Amino acid sequence: MSNESLFYSLFDKSQGINRDLAPGLTTRIFPGDQAMLSIVEVEPNAAGNIHSHPQEQWGFLLEGCGTRIQGGKDYEVKKGSFWRTPGGVEHGFKAGPKGAKIIDVFSPPRDEYKKPGSGFSETEMREVPNRGQKRADRP
Repeated sequence: MSNESLFYSLFDKSQGINRDLAPGLTTRIFPGDQAMLSIVEVEPNAAGNIHSHPQEQWGFLLEGCGTRIQGGKDYEVKKGSFWRTPGGVEHGFKAGPKGAKIIDVFSPPRDEYKKPGSGFSETEMREVPNRGQKRADRP
């Protein structure tokens, strides 16, 4: 493997494995041996399905704002926020009015994300509800 194949750009949309997660949510995936990085772009006010997977996941909000739904609670997040989701915990995301860009890191890599496709996983769960409950105070 050459060193050139180990370097990527956040801005080069020709790099990575493309996947449509849900209407208004797309990602580019970069699998490694022990971890996987995913650059997720979320259109304004778009939301993904609530789902879970056995892999641990870290999320870093690079741009925009939104609501992270995790373990049945809502967390308002903004640029610079980051979070950890243990394996098996139900979660999802709804972007704010300007959309969002997120870097997700999975460990170990998700097998279903190693090829182009659509959806969050083989077993999608449920849509993100229109949540009106009180927000938790921190992500």
